[in-house]
Amino acid sequence: MNPLVEALVAQTLDELGYDLVELRQGGTQRRPVLEVRIDRRDGGSVAIADCTRVSRALEPRLDASALLGSDYVLEVSSPGVERLLRGMGDWRRFAGRSAKVLSPLLGGRVEVEILGAEEVDGVETAVVRDQRGVEHRIPLSAVKEARLVFRWNK
Repeated sequence: MNPLVEALVAQTLDELGYDLVELRQGGTQRRPVLEVRIDRRDGGSVAIADCTRVSRALEPRLDASALLGSDYVLEVSSPGVERLLRGMGDWRRFAGRSAKVLSPLLGGRVEVEILGAEEVDGVETAVVRDQRGVEHRIPLSAVKEARLVFRWNK
């Protein structure tokens, strides 16, 4: 990911009062696709109107920057039900939910229950419980990826 694109997107979202959850660039060199996942700071659900507002603010800035060229595709959406967990706020917000966490400290990708987050000796730490009931404190720097798990209720 181009750090200039990421900075432009993050700054625009910050000005609008949204958080950047995930930013991906795909497509081809001639027709890049920029996927922007946003979250509302008030904890509410991201609606189509939010995505439209962000898209309309980002497009002129991306056009003016020419960082993606002139023939890019911009996709703005919510993070979805199996959203990526990033900072301490996410680990606190989703306490009680299940997540799949990839960390060498857990031995790979493991499904856990999120118990919360805390700062331990100045280190941001996720607190989770594995399926055997064992509680773990994992520095966020040791979490390679973490996503919520969605289960359909019958």
